[in-house]
Amino acid sequence: MTDQNTDGAAQWAARFSDRMSRVRASEIRELLKLLDQPDILSFAGGIPDPGLFPAAEVQKAYDAILTDPVQAAQALQYSVSEGYLPLRQWIAERMTHDGMPCEPHNIMLTAGSQQALDLIGKLFISPGDTVVVARPTYLGALQAFNGYEPAYRDLPEGALAAQAEADLPEGALGYFVPDFANPTGVSLTPAEREALLDLAQRLDWPLVEDAAYRELRFEGEPAPTLLSLDIARSGGIDNARTMFLGTLSKTLTPALRIGWVCGPQAVIEKLVLLKQGADLHVSTINQMVAHRAVSEGYDQHLHGLRGAYGAKARVMLSALERAMPQGVTWSRPEGGMFVWIDLPEHIDGADLLARALEEERVAFVPGGPFFAEVQSANAIRLSYSLPTDAQIEEGVQRLARLIGRVMGEA
Repeated sequence: MTDQNTDGAAQWAARFSDRMSRVRASEIRELLKLLDQPDILSFAGGIPDPGLFPAAEVQKAYDAILTDPVQAAQALQYSVSEGYLPLRQWIAERMTHDGMPCEPHNIMLTAGSQQALDLIGKLFISPGDTVVVARPTYLGALQAFNGYEPAYRDLPEGALAAQAEADLPEGALGYFVPDFANPTGVSLTPAEREALLDLAQRLDWPLVEDAAYRELRFEGEPAPTLLSLDIARSGGIDNARTMFLGTLSKTLTPALRIGWVCGPQAVIEKLVLLKQGADLHVSTINQMVAHRAVSEGYDQHLHGLRGAYGAKARVMLSALERAMPQGVTWSRPEGGMFVWIDLPEHIDGADLLARALEEERVAFVPGGPFFAEVQSANAIRLSYSLPTDAQIEEGVQRLARLIGRVMGEA
């Protein structure tokens, strides 16, 4: 039976497209399976704390829609690919308030911002085209783009203002997470945002601004979005080069799968055509539920999220300060869900994970897969969003104990 299965797999593999050679399983998705093992303390998945989901409000919204015959008929039916108009109006108003004046026709709803990345890759990337990303960058973006066979160039975080464009191609697609980036938790300064726009303008890059964590700032002052700066320069969103990706997955609930793209109308019109070929539209009832859920008390809900994640981040940063041996450094996020740890050069994050699971029963994500060009192995990503304070304290102690042993073995 094993030989037959192997032969069958080989026969299918011969028929797959060439692009499948670039498609890899997500190490994070695989690590999430560890959450089913109760003795493992996991810092792996950057997923929201389910205790913070507004379950009662979501249930109330479903009930109100499905008990109203007119709304139920609409909610259970096919809908337009652009997305539910009242929700797009709410998003447009909120983005306008955040310095990005736009209209509903500048917005398309997607099945989470992950689908937006895939559709943008389909629209902008031909085989061999260059995509410029931060070093390191969001693994999910690399997975979305890889199927369209790009070449990658990466820019070290913090080096945008000094980057010589002579080393970079014209007409590339730029992808960046300016606020509390996954995986580092680091944000671009206002000066770096302006420098990135300068670079994009000189080299004629369209830009993708992934704002998945922007609403989760728990310290410091908000910086202007790339799109807001771009609109101020260009005179309006339809003249801008930036596409803004938003999501309710990190703030409301991932299960509704509500994300959006906001950008020039000419871009949105093409993305709508691609979405029609992908899945027609996001679940109508989920869009309507999301609209009800955010229409009342959303800012109060965000305030609670920021307080909860900020408290967890402070617990983790304090534990790292007390426990980690010298030679280990880490980021200090002001929002989002992640801390990035730089290890001594001789420690490989993937090797460390194997030992951490076996010796200390603690999980995290190795840093290597987050690099588009040349991997840096001596880094790991920790997420504080899901574990309790006590689990954060215990997990950091276990991890520090292991790192100390590995350093002593060198």
